Amino acid sequence: MPTPSSIIAGLDIGTSSIKVVVGERKPSGGVDIIGVGSSPSRGLRKGVVVNIEGTVSAIGRAVAQAETMAGCEISNVFTSISGSHLRSQNSHGIVAIKNQEVSHLDIERVIDAAKAVAIPLDREIVHVLPQEFVIDEQDGVRDPIGISGVRLEARVHIITGAIASAQNIVKCANRCGLTVQDIVAAPIASAKAALSQEEQELGVLLLDIGGGTCSISVFHAGCIKFTSVLAVGGNHITNDIAAGLRTPLAAAERIKCEYGTAVTAGVSKADIIEVPSVGGRAPRVLSKLVLAEIIEPRTSEMFGLIQKEIARAGCQDLLTSGVVITGGSAALPGIAQVAEHAFNLPVRTGAPESVGGLLDLIKGPEYAAAVGLVLHGAAHSGLAKGKAAKGAVGSTMRRVVGWFAEHF
Repeated sequence: MPTPSSIIAGLDIGTSSIKVVVGERKPSGGVDIIGVGSSPSRGLRKGVVVNIEGTVSAIGRAVAQAETMAGCEISNVFTSISGSHLRSQNSHGIVAIKNQEVSHLDIERVIDAAKAVAIPLDREIVHVLPQEFVIDEQDGVRDPIGISGVRLEARVHIITGAIASAQNIVKCANRCGLTVQDIVAAPIASAKAALSQEEQELGVLLLDIGGGTCSISVFHAGCIKFTSVLAVGGNHITNDIAAGLRTPLAAAERIKCEYGTAVTAGVSKADIIEVPSVGGRAPRVLSKLVLAEIIEPRTSEMFGLIQKEIARAGCQDLLTSGVVITGGSAALPGIAQVAEHAFNLPVRTGAPESVGGLLDLIKGPEYAAAVGLVLHGAAHSGLAKGKAAKGAVGSTMRRVVGWFAEHF
């Protein structure tokens, strides 16, 4: 039976489903997945909590499943935050080096200077992620500790989110008897599980396409350059199917999962499906081609919106290794082909990596964020403090110290 100190739980609160993944830290430093739980989400809209009771109930069911499978009780979790309220910006700070040699205190000072940006009162900093350090105009320094110099500059990536959204997530977890150790932006969590170090060095676009949101993150030279969240996802495809086929939403979701494809090429008109009608009318028989003709334009439109976000950020030329798609909607057949056509880049589906244990249960792209939360927890073990019930996002310096512990 795993010891409480070796247990790490990730709680991925998504629009369509809530997933809990339990990992056990091994003496060798690796992580084995020992429990998985999933429950349909009824209390979120576009990644934001809109119904406390519904969210609490879904979290409770997912946690109970994971506890039963893992054979242990979950009391602390690392949880994700998503939604179009998440925004990012790059910043930098400059300080004089004390004692002519870079110390941890100098890094704290320069990070404090870099994160001293003006943000609205209803927002707070979720992450401050160092990109690189510059010492006396020598750039590209990853680990400046011990290097001699006079001036230290830090270039960082800052992600901010709505205070109320973080508070509601913590409140829901607390209502289930859970203590939130840290809140992690969904794009960051997914990247930890789905991206290789080589991809992050060369340059990659990671898309986590869920039910209500699409998280975008760009990595280059081993660090994150841009993050954004669009309020589009798989539910929009489901809504189009429901309207186009005049069928209930539940039936549209089932039809999408069982018969849907994002490309019309290769779909025969002779292939037919039975479509339930609304209002007690008799079911109808339609061609699968009609279904594909509904899904393909919506998928292409979504990738078009993503392209505009990437262009706005000026990151088009950083995606040397291509595109990685994760999230529940990444399982839609043909979506990678549509993405390849839209971006003119190689595309792959990103499934969780770098873990052992119950791999068969978490091999799908929909578990990337939840597994990423477990990996985040393993890397930040001993650094994360329990969050207050009020839902404050916590100490920025703890995140920076954790970043160094993970990378060096």
